[in-house]
Amino acid sequence: MLALAAIALMTQDFRPPAAPLVTHTPYFSIWSMSDRLTDDWPRHWTGAVNAMCGMIRIDGKVFRFMGPGPAGAPPMEQLSLRVLPTRTVYRFAAAGIELGVEFLSPLLAEDVELASRPVTFITFTSMARDRHRHDLSIYFDITAESCVNTPDQKVAGEQHRLGEMEIASIGSDKQDVLVRSGDDVRIDWGSLLLTAPGAELTVGAAHETRTAFLNGRPAQADLSFPRSADDKWPCLSAVISLGVGRRKTAHVALAYDEVFCTEYMGKWLRPWWRREFSSAEALLAASETGYARIRKRAANYDANLMRRLQNRGGKEYAELAALAYQQCIAAHCIVDSGEGKPFMFSKENFSNGCIGTVDVTYPGSPFFLVFAPDLLEAQLEPVMRYAESPRWKFPFAPHDLGTYPLANGQVYGGGEKTQDNQMPVEECGNMLIMSAALCKTQKSSEFADRHWGALTFWANYLRKRGLDPENQLCTDDFAGHLAHNANLSLKAILAIGAYAQLCEMRGENNAAKDWHSAARSMANEWRRLAEDRGHSRLAFDKPGTWSQKYNLVWDEILGLNLFPESVRQNEIAHYLALQNRFGLPLDSRKGYTKLDWVVWSACLAKKRGDFDKLIQPVHVWAHSTPDRVPLTDWFDTKTGKCVGFRARSVVGGVFLPLVKKL
Repeated sequence: MLALAAIALMTQDFRPPAAPLVTHTPYFSIWSMSDRLTDDWPRHWTGAVNAMCGMIRIDGKVFRFMGPGPAGAPPMEQLSLRVLPTRTVYRFAAAGIELGVEFLSPLLAEDVELASRPVTFITFTSMARDRHRHDLSIYFDITAESCVNTPDQKVAGEQHRLGEMEIASIGSDKQDVLVRSGDDVRIDWGSLLLTAPGAELTVGAAHETRTAFLNGRPAQADLSFPRSADDKWPCLSAVISLGVGRRKTAHVALAYDEVFCTEYMGKWLRPWWRREFSSAEALLAASETGYARIRKRAANYDANLMRRLQNRGGKEYAELAALAYQQCIAAHCIVDSGEGKPFMFSKENFSNGCIGTVDVTYPGSPFFLVFAPDLLEAQLEPVMRYAESPRWKFPFAPHDLGTYPLANGQVYGGGEKTQDNQMPVEECGNMLIMSAALCKTQKSSEFADRHWGALTFWANYLRKRGLDPENQLCTDDFAGHLAHNANLSLKAILAIGAYAQLCEMRGENNAAKDWHSAARSMANEWRRLAEDRGHSRLAFDKPGTWSQKYNLVWDEILGLNLFPESVRQNEIAHYLALQNRFGLPLDSRKGYTKLDWVVWSACLAKKRGDFDKLIQPVHVWAHSTPDRVPLTDWFDTKTGKCVGFRARSVVGGVFLPLVKKL
């Protein structure tokens, strides 16, 4: 009943630009990028095909519900698609049968042990629409494209048993672990695994296994390995006989063993789930044992969260947030630091491929403040350790830790060599604000205590250089360098106020008063410098301009009270007069915007109606954008087209409306 309640909260005609199917890490991330699941093969977030095929035999006649082939199986009618926080649910119909197909990646963020498991359950539920009994069988396969960077790479597969459980697996033949790094790349090490209770599993050639199901005969295995992933398209397949009846349920489980996920300062780190399970097979066995319980937990979780989202921001907001949920987590990997706590690393998907980017963690941080503060700490800790090492020689915070999956030192801008094209005010402000928000959420200054020297160093940097920033980049670096950036100045001022709160948490009351006084003085000066006929400027020296002041949200969240309410409401009134069809532009220079920042700016609104007016055009964009990709956070507000970026963790910023005042 709870699952049905969650689905009822969704509008019946929302069309996501892409639907999450398998979502765990930047490597194990498969999406449907078409209106109907039968229109195209599922794809990795980069757009590379990660084919999965699904068919059903109904009283001897075969239909397909996933994938554009084989041609001999006509497509079922797709009745609906619903994207929920942890599940994507399709409904199909054919020959008197309604078939539900549920993709569950159990990313319950507050349960790091469960959320870190790279296991997706695909559940098939059939129901007779004509009240007759039907003889049913399900076919599913996934090709080796999911375990190679390009399909010309060689793979090898096998079948084996673990107790009563049969498992099929496949992986690249060469197994170059952590050799390849970059942005538009896919994993080519580790192994993909499939199991299904009561199923006939086959490691074979896709044409053969699919044709065999079409013709009603057993599939022939093809273990002639190694061979390339495009040589007869080797796949893992499962055939499940549901028998005769009016209502039947079956499932398959997919898993990926990355073996090692990242390298941090020269040390290879294993996935977090490896602390509990010695092998992927053991992981699959435990997941199968807990399948019913996990599925029920996920349904309850989705129902409760959807209700919470709708109560806060309405149906349109709830649908956006549900679409962002899996994407936010799956743009990270959670690894074992070797010290009993996890590290969590983001990837800058279709941005530059950086790992652990501070100004990617910052917009995504609301998600983790709401659901899993310890995972925010897991993202900040490796950055702090790097910044405190002898390798980082600059007086400001670093931008990144390297190129995914190699976190061996900053590569952006001048890297570790020069201050050219760095983001000094941006990253100092981000680290201070996130540290204060984390400590206040955890009700402990422990994180700040461990890194007090670096945080103090950065606070002093902002006190000297933050009010009127020099010509430099900020997180919106695609817009280029900008001097006297009013929104960047806001970040510096609020970061100083955040540092004052950390001083207070540590019992340094005199220092707290001094830093709060400095922040208040800077805030007063900011109002004078930024004033432009009832709103604020893009840059202090540019009258007649404007920009979203999304950083201002922390004044209220952290309880800093450095700016009067009138500043926020003047901004909102100005924004409402500037919207295009698909939302509020980032600033007065261009027509593009950022999804995360629009939601943050909407949170400045005091009236729910004003919040809705800023969110609704973004919902229209998500429903109608011509670009069928996982949520981009950078799009044109006039055409709805993706300008750049996709599948990034920054969409965690969509959850800012759920962040409570700290």
